[in-house]
Amino acid sequence: MRIGCGIDVHAFGPGDHVMLGGVRVAHSCGVLAHSDGDVVLHALTDALLGAAGLGDIGQHFKDTDPRWRGADSRRFVRAALEMLRAHKLRVGNADVTVLAEAPKLAPVREQIRAALAELLQVSAGAVNVKATTTEKLGFLGRAEGIAAQAVVLLLDAP
Repeated sequence: MRIGCGIDVHAFGPGDHVMLGGVRVAHSCGVLAHSDGDVVLHALTDALLGAAGLGDIGQHFKDTDPRWRGADSRRFVRAALEMLRAHKLRVGNADVTVLAEAPKLAPVREQIRAALAELLQVSAGAVNVKATTTEKLGFLGRAEGIAAQAVVLLLDAP
């Protein structure tokens, strides 16, 4: 049994949506990022890699590598899952928190949860998605960006 934690942050920039957990969420801004800027999937990738002792997202998917320009962040999670399989590990459960004043997560929470469960190849009951604000404090409170934290439990694969 192994536990990993990942955190990601992106500033808002031009655009009309953000990607959260592989789900396109309408918003008045986009994010500034090398890939699609999905803070949920970036934090999740780091949690998966960290739990397995395999480094972090930046080691495997450098933001200076043109292959990852605009990349769908589900690719990062899938690659991390392949690494886990090679080490005979599987996901037990995942808990994700999005930190932002906006967009509001309630209307898309179940869609994100289902997308994450499918991606991680676990039941929806093994995935939790929640959101919080920073009570208008700091850059997140001023709605200048978005952050996510992910915690995962890895189990030995059968």
